[in-house]
Amino acid sequence: MVLLAVTSFISCKKDDSVAAIDNNKINLVIADNFNLASFSAALRLSTLDKELQQGAGPYTIMAPSDAAFITAGYNDATAVLSASPSVIAPMVRYHVFDGSYELNKLPFLFNQELRSRGGKMFATHWVKNGDTVLTLNGARVVAQNLPTSNGIIQVINRVLTPYLHDKLGDAISAESNVTLFTQALKTSGVLATINGTGPYTIFAPDNTAMRSIGYQSVQQVSQTDPAVLRELVNYHILRDRRFINDYVLSTGSTNTSRQAMLDDNLVDITLTPDVNSPGSFNGITLRGIGNINEIQVVKQDVLTGNGVLHVINGALKIIQ
Repeated sequence: MVLLAVTSFISCKKDDSVAAIDNNKINLVIADNFNLASFSAALRLSTLDKELQQGAGPYTIMAPSDAAFITAGYNDATAVLSASPSVIAPMVRYHVFDGSYELNKLPFLFNQELRSRGGKMFATHWVKNGDTVLTLNGARVVAQNLPTSNGIIQVINRVLTPYLHDKLGDAISAESNVTLFTQALKTSGVLATINGTGPYTIFAPDNTAMRSIGYQSVQQVSQTDPAVLRELVNYHILRDRRFINDYVLSTGSTNTSRQAMLDDNLVDITLTPDVNSPGSFNGITLRGIGNINEIQVVKQDVLTGNGVLHVINGALKIIQ
């Protein structure tokens, strides 16, 4: 009987220990979601999963889906675990917020600033064709307000990258394929403008595009009349922060719109169809007043502290 009593006591203690484990903690809910395996792996690699397990919160996690990680170059959780922690850890922190952020309760405003553990992020609450759409840095929220015992999860369709540069000028200088346009910004004197408070958005022609309009070297650009270069660069800059998806969501049924640039001249914007989703759009092309052909965006949504940089494969022209 004594042995039976001791056995029963041990059994009860074991059951109490199992019952004390909260399987609804935010990191465990992520780990249990088949669509968030890569982000769960990223949490483990960054060791932030331990804090999310032990902390009372509330936390909000902007969790990229597995499809988002594939787009970013990580085919599965194993690929994430094989990556450098120095790359993954800052990315994970950028997706973690202290506090509860129910994005659907945000005002219907454009690019509202939020602050995650990794820096500034911009949320927009849209109404598009009667549907409510939420975006973060232009990425769509595809599932929202998933509850856990110590926070909520928002699932997004793109892996977001914390910005490395406070100023657009520094971000452009770091792009090896836009050195000619970077020099044009310096020689024209417009570099000081885009390094101001902002926000600004820049569509920077790559070096091939600059050569196509006659600028063959950095030295040649530096020796060009600043007024000529100012006319060129101002037609590639706009006052405001614009992610590519902002154009997709704000463009009407014609799938075309116009954007006023820093010099007040207009650029035509046309939505590009998403071949994987008939009736949807996943990008834009641009055409200046003097352009014959559409210009493609070859790198998009490079966020900085005072704006956004996109790289394009053609130069916007005011005259033919």
